[in-house]
Amino acid sequence: MGRQENLVRIREKIEQAARRVGRNPDEVKLLAVSKVFPVADIKSVYDLGVRSFAESKAQELRDKVPLLPEDIEWHFIGPLQTNKIKYVIPNAQLIHAVDSLKLAVALAEYGKSRGIKPAVLIEINTSGEKEKHGFLAGHAIDSVLEINALDNIDVRGLMTMAPYTEDTYQIGKSFSTLYKLYESIASQIGKDNFTELSMGMSSDFEIAVEEGSTIVRIGTGIFGPRRR
Repeated sequence: MGRQENLVRIREKIEQAARRVGRNPDEVKLLAVSKVFPVADIKSVYDLGVRSFAESKAQELRDKVPLLPEDIEWHFIGPLQTNKIKYVIPNAQLIHAVDSLKLAVALAEYGKSRGIKPAVLIEINTSGEKEKHGFLAGHAIDSVLEINALDNIDVRGLMTMAPYTEDTYQIGKSFSTLYKLYESIASQIGKDNFTELSMGMSSDFEIAVEEGSTIVRIGTGIFGPRRR
């Protein structure tokens, strides 16, 4: 199946999942995860109408951005080391995986030095798996409020990854946990800018949409298998 057919199929599934729970499909952003794919592959998906792409390695983002159209909205979704911030802040409109207070402080300070207020999502480990990054759900509210209180950082919402399982109940529980945390935090800080829930990938995005996701991160579902 080609990339155009992949996109049609994914958009149809997003629409169907949204309609099942009474949501407007337009509330869900399709984010094409282009990590490791070359510029030519990204341009082929761009030519099919996609304008939002994501990278997970700082140098890869830095190198690709100048080679592609200026109207692309770039997201950074991978773990971020503080010494790589300089590659990400000038290029990413949204940083998805802020997983520590240390990283949030570094982003705020670097952004301030460059006259940029970075927009971020706070990563929450809703499954409790040790190998995953992010704040544990039990500590998430206090951590998000602490980061939100920092000067020069724009906390737009939350992000999570579901557990690696075929158990749809466990996947749905992970996403619903994030949504409940979002509602609790939004009631304290307001919903004016705090509007995003980044959850759902190629294997589980329909469940994520049903549980309130506003951004689904689709890589192989659009591009096909990665070559490395």
